[in-house]
Amino acid sequence: MAQTATDDLAHIRALLFDLGGVVFRIDFGRAIAIWAERASCDPVCLRTRFAFDDAYEDHERGTLDASAYFAALRLSLGVALTDDDLRAGWNGIYLEPVPGMAAILRTARSQFPLYAFTNSNPTHQKVWSIRFASELAVFRTVFVSSEIGIRKPDPEAFLAVANRAGFEPSAFLFFDDSEENIDGARTAGMSAVLVESPTDVRRSVQRLGIDTQ
Repeated sequence: MAQTATDDLAHIRALLFDLGGVVFRIDFGRAIAIWAERASCDPVCLRTRFAFDDAYEDHERGTLDASAYFAALRLSLGVALTDDDLRAGWNGIYLEPVPGMAAILRTARSQFPLYAFTNSNPTHQKVWSIRFASELAVFRTVFVSSEIGIRKPDPEAFLAVANRAGFEPSAFLFFDDSEENIDGARTAGMSAVLVESPTDVRRSVQRLGIDTQ
């Protein structure tokens, strides 16, 4: 079972969730496949060139707009794809909601305020905010890195989210599928759970006295 930073959860007053990989599934391999098809090239080659690089992170901080990011992406991939071609792959990464998570979140909301914090950009946000609108409805606020100007795993990002939500960082129990993000949250003073499956979330909220059966 994934562990929190502390066994004492009596201080928890709010729950904070990552989105991609926790609430809904994503697969960047789908983007690679679409780009390769449109560029008539080997997807294996594109896969070796694609990276979550500085341009990617700046795009998620809101300091690099979509047009500039696609220009950087076009260069790094070494393809002559249009912005529309790149956008088609970029927005093709979204799969289905994580099975069982919606029910857990609805139950948890009856006892704790729920928030979400995602590293994302405006182009992606236009897609997931509509496609997963019903799953996102349980959250009081969805904090997006490109809107607050700072991204996970920077501890300052978690401090900014806590401040905007009106809680001390220690009041949050944070769920994410990235160890790096978990470490950032804990550095900021949050308790945190590494999510490998919905079972990790279910067991953690049960420890808070929430019956998810």
